[in-house]
Amino acid sequence: MSAQAGLSIRGRVTMMATTEPVTEPKGERTVLQGRPPFTVDDLLQFPDDGNRYELFNGSLLVSPSPIPLHQRVIARLLRILEDAAPLEFEPLPEVNLRVGPRDFFIPDLVVVPAEAADNTELMFRPEDVLLAVEVVSPSTQGRDRQLKRSAYADAGIPVYWRIELDEGPSLHVHELAGDEYKPAEKHEAGETAALVAPFEVSFDPAALLRRRG
Repeated sequence: MSAQAGLSIRGRVTMMATTEPVTEPKGERTVLQGRPPFTVDDLLQFPDDGNRYELFNGSLLVSPSPIPLHQRVIARLLRILEDAAPLEFEPLPEVNLRVGPRDFFIPDLVVVPAEAADNTELMFRPEDVLLAVEVVSPSTQGRDRQLKRSAYADAGIPVYWRIELDEGPSLHVHELAGDEYKPAEKHEAGETAALVAPFEVSFDPAALLRRRG
């Protein structure tokens, strides 16, 4: 996924939406209403143009639709978590997470209480999220390794998983200690990651990239 900067023109922001990987400077111009710093209410007015819009302290984070391998990893992990989760937990892909008036994220995958899934219409609260997962793409390395790790810790999300596609893939598990995450525990492809939070589940990260069958 790639992030693009915006240009504010008379109360509007013009974005160049690109695809990943970027090979040529081609794209479609999207005009967004409002001025930075943006709010979550502003985001609700943005067009449904195929891009993913997130906010960090009012700054706009823009990403195009994920590449196929990214989607495969999410689909495989969702199946693994669904098979392992007790009935009171619900794994869900790409949900809306409203942290504050100017902070809004769309994690690749979360685990929430089933009751919260039943009762949430549009946006989950941080206290609903027991696990947040991000799959790292080349252009979102800094965002997923630093910005979102800090933001999710500040929001009090107990566990953050970061999946690095270029490492086999590998799984990096961050668990909250106080108001920040402990150093990540890394699980490499070819070994079984035996995890206990938010519930017991074991899998080889390599399985996340395997074809079906």
